[in-house]
Amino acid sequence: MIRRTTSAIATLATASALTLACAISTAHAYDEQSLSSDANWVEAQSKRIAPQATGLADDLWNWAEMGYQETRSSGAIQDHLKEAGFSVETGIADIPTAFVASYRQGRGGPVIGLLAEMDALPGVAQEAVPEHSPIEGQAAGHACGHHLFGAGSTAAAIMLSRWLKETGTPGEIRLYGTPAEEGGSGKVYMVRAGAFEGTDVVLQWHPGDQNAALPTSSLANRSAKFRFKGIASHAAGAPERGRSALDGVEAMNYMVNMLREHVPDSTRIHYVITDGGLAPNVVPANAEVFYYVRDNTAAELEPVWKRVEEIARAAAQGTGTSVEWEIIHGNHSLLPNQTINRLLDASMRQFGGIEYTKAEEKFARSLDGLASKPGRMLGDQEKIAEYNPSEAPMPGSTDVGDVSWNVPTGGFGTATWVPGTSAHTWQAVAAGGTSIGHKGMMLAAETLALAGIQMLREPALVEQATEEFERKRGNDFEYTPLLGDREPPLDYRR
Repeated sequence: MIRRTTSAIATLATASALTLACAISTAHAYDEQSLSSDANWVEAQSKRIAPQATGLADDLWNWAEMGYQETRSSGAIQDHLKEAGFSVETGIADIPTAFVASYRQGRGGPVIGLLAEMDALPGVAQEAVPEHSPIEGQAAGHACGHHLFGAGSTAAAIMLSRWLKETGTPGEIRLYGTPAEEGGSGKVYMVRAGAFEGTDVVLQWHPGDQNAALPTSSLANRSAKFRFKGIASHAAGAPERGRSALDGVEAMNYMVNMLREHVPDSTRIHYVITDGGLAPNVVPANAEVFYYVRDNTAAELEPVWKRVEEIARAAAQGTGTSVEWEIIHGNHSLLPNQTINRLLDASMRQFGGIEYTKAEEKFARSLDGLASKPGRMLGDQEKIAEYNPSEAPMPGSTDVGDVSWNVPTGGFGTATWVPGTSAHTWQAVAAGGTSIGHKGMMLAAETLALAGIQMLREPALVEQATEEFERKRGNDFEYTPLLGDREPPLDYRR
């Protein structure tokens, strides 16, 4: 599984040397020699575990189970970990597919957490081919690469457990099986239930179209389904007797769209009508609209959300209907940790970028430009993006945010898709089911393992990450889940 490339090594030797030096000086408890030696061990382990990891990823890709329905996927990951000597606790936070797998060596030492997502997205089933080819009869597809996320983190956890055993170093590895990231906020319920208590740091990654350990934040997000109830009647024969629930939905949407002029530039509002009635000649007695509201932080999100709720009440009053809403999910923004992210950056650079075979390049060229993002091009997968300490938010949301406000957390992405490919597209599904996705996944597994080894070897790194975490969070911070006290919506995808 050749992945080191001349351009990646050249990047390390020239423009990125300053970045690596900065990483080493900032995270002073490890050095380049230690990284290099441990990287050789990780790379040897990676070659041994790659067939098992890619086989697991392919299974998850084929099953493509949606949020809270990942029964086979969760079970398969657990089986791999049990075989490697992990103990597994299931049903975390009353979620059947959520689990924590633990491996301990000796007494004391750092407790390193890894995240493993596993859910697919509805409506994007796609063959692993470079043209649009939906899989007939399949409801979902891994358009965000969570099959690679789950399998790659599992591989890293197993490599770390082997290192602990071989070296006798005290410490613990915890692999968190985290379902329903896509709109279900599975991790938030796990955080709320105390699953991350006692974990010193969390390392995580995400599939993407570039190799980068940038310490970005994310947008806080809350969603709800607003359900209007009216009175059914014959739309032509007795319209005066009806009270249209769809009128309530449309009135709400109209007023929310007017609200867009009076919110901060950072605010994002999205909605879809999920129930608008079934027949035009029947005044709808029931209608539903599903809203997402995002902003830079939970504090900035809250006043906009309250306005949306007030609009829902007004829409019901104005249309003679009633309304209630169910909070579906809520995520805090990511709290970046430069200490961890610089370590992840330095670790990734030990392995270099991703080299495509001729067959992979042909596949990639067939996809190139079909779902493009500005500034990305074929060949970028061979590079490691220059480390940028800016913590500006990415334009998306994740339930990892809630983890990061409770445990020092760092993350990165690798090129599991063709550079320029956007997430949540059939192109991402297609590449994720090929060796292109596998290579990006194994780079992620190696990066997680090498960074984890440094923290297990030098607990001072954990202390430094914790100091940064506590400084940024502030002494007066009190964590409050944005989804309130609701129970996990186990049927939200049905």
